[in-house]
Amino acid sequence: MKDLTHGYPAKVIIIFTIPIMLSYILQQLYSLVDSKIVSEYVGPEALAAIGATVVVSNLIIGFVNGLTQGFAIPIANSFGAKDMERLRKNVAGTILLTFGVAAVLTVLSLLYIKDILIALGTPVEIRQDALDYVNIILTGIILTAIYNCSSNLLRAVGNSKVSLYCLLVSVVANIGLDFLFVKVLDQGIKGAAYATIIAQAMSATLCAGYLFVKYKEILPTRRDFVPYHGMYGNLITTGLSMGLMGCIVNVGTVVLQGAINDLGTNIMTAHTASRRVFDIICVMVYTYGIAMTTYVSQNMGAGKPERVRQGVRHANIIVTIISTVLIVLVYTCARPVFQWITSTTNPDIIDESVMYAKISVLFFYALGPLFVFRCALQGMGRKIVPLISSVTEMLVKIFSAMFLVPALAYKGVAFTEPISWVLMTTILAVAYYTGKPEKYLKVEEQ
Repeated sequence: MKDLTHGYPAKVIIIFTIPIMLSYILQQLYSLVDSKIVSEYVGPEALAAIGATVVVSNLIIGFVNGLTQGFAIPIANSFGAKDMERLRKNVAGTILLTFGVAAVLTVLSLLYIKDILIALGTPVEIRQDALDYVNIILTGIILTAIYNCSSNLLRAVGNSKVSLYCLLVSVVANIGLDFLFVKVLDQGIKGAAYATIIAQAMSATLCAGYLFVKYKEILPTRRDFVPYHGMYGNLITTGLSMGLMGCIVNVGTVVLQGAINDLGTNIMTAHTASRRVFDIICVMVYTYGIAMTTYVSQNMGAGKPERVRQGVRHANIIVTIISTVLIVLVYTCARPVFQWITSTTNPDIIDESVMYAKISVLFFYALGPLFVFRCALQGMGRKIVPLISSVTEMLVKIFSAMFLVPALAYKGVAFTEPISWVLMTTILAVAYYTGKPEKYLKVEEQ
């Protein structure tokens, strides 16, 4: 276990963030390789079919991940306060809520996914492939929930390395299984989905197994399943705040995907490739936000508001430096990367992908602080303002689907998120700087 309430903030944050960053990079690199394998051995249309489902699966899986991140906030707060009894009770509540939510989401998503794809205007020629792929992926929601719950519990008590090791094994296996199912066994797009499900089962088993073997002191006993006053209310509001934050944003993304689908299969392929690259480079700043949730929660529990302010300041400097490096990389390397991912030199695909990447990365100077401020506020127990910022992004995406994309085609898509980032960062920065951390020290007693 790692106590983040001592040491130079920038050093502590960087050391804690690096394993989280590598974990997310591994996930995104797998997505890149998966896209390459599918486009190479099945075809660009199959890649477009996967792209048509990503926003839906991300909406559901992102909600589960956000939910478990939110559940981890009271756990980190209890760890910072050195209150192990309260910590174990929060772990007990987290386990029950995670399994319950995952079960409900699995049933509902499998029942309605076909109607959702039709409502999104998924082209008829790729609709069945999209449905075959996403049905398999959605059966793995419970596996994703187990892995995310376990990894977020470990991060709450300062261990960000174990989930990386588990994920490394899973990703290597996933790539090997992709080649087996897609190339050797010729299972097509279903093969890629089967490979993903098996790999998810591996990461969930390894991470949960490590937690149960090595962290017995934070695991609940039978009496810990008796909640303290207000525990479930705090867990649910904190979890829903984080889960809905991503969910609300993804609702806007789903609406925007409908507008993208109307632009044709080439643009869908271009956008799928663009998002694969964007998701990788975004990890470089996004993970500092994840780290700040634990850092701020632990320090709020320890009663150290000044250390919270120092950490937020240092994190914003770090993400600004990283954003500068990413801009240089994208502007020098984007074209050959997109040609490799899509297995084509078709300018209708490559030019649009490059344009999207170059516009997006310029606004990382707003995106990095967005993640830092949003997660710092969550760690302080401030649940409303981050939700308001997410609603802002959703509204911008809906506006774009209605007006920007019809007027500017794919360029309208490229400008959509940067506009929302600037607005969101402004809202979050004002909220952070006008509300002192001292006012929110007693997170658990709210």
